[in-house]
Amino acid sequence: MFNLLQAAAGAAGKGGFDWMTIVMIVAMFAIVYFFMIMPQRKKQKEIENFRKSLSVGSQVITASGVYATVKSLNEGEPYLTIEVAKGVTIQIDRNYVYAVGAQQPQQ
Repeated sequence: MFNLLQAAAGAAGKGGFDWMTIVMIVAMFAIVYFFMIMPQRKKQKEIENFRKSLSVGSQVITASGVYATVKSLNEGEPYLTIEVAKGVTIQIDRNYVYAVGAQQPQQ
C-alpha cells in the first residue's frame, strides 16, 4: 500500500499528493464490494436459511440435480436422509442440498 501511495505521489509531480488517485482506488474497492461481494453474501445467507428450514417431506434438489424428498433430518449429524425414488433412500451431506423442487418429474 505504501508503494502505491509513493507511486501516486510521484505521478502528481513535484512530490505533491494526488488525492484523486486515492479516491479512484477507494471507489474501485466500493464498486467491487457492492456488485460482487455483497450479493454473494446475501445468496449464501438465503441458502443457509433454507437449509435450516428443511423439514421431513420437503421437496429438494441436490447439487448434482437429483430431485428428492427429505425423509429424515438426522439432527446433530452433518447429513440428512432423502428418498430419490419409492423405497430408495440415501444419505447426503446437508451442504449439497440447494433448492426446493418446484415439481418432481414423473417417472
